[in-house]
Amino acid sequence: MRNTIQYIVDNQGVKTSVIVQFDKWEKINSDYKKLQNKFELFLAVQDGLIELKTAKREGEKLQTLSDFLNERN
Repeated sequence: MRNTIQYIVDNQGVKTSVIVQFDKWEKINSDYKKLQNKFELFLAVQDGLIELKTAKREGEKLQTLSDFLNERN
């Protein structure tokens, strides 16, 4: 199997596109999706920490984990 990457260039020689083997593209896309999920988790944790700091600073009481888990909708 070849492991080459091909570039498409415009009239000025500027790279405008890339061609990769399909299996390589699937790997790149899979890795991208995993990174995207990790990033979204990181942002959610960051938001939670900001909420905790704000609540502590303002003396606000937050819901406990036990209360959250026992909550009925």
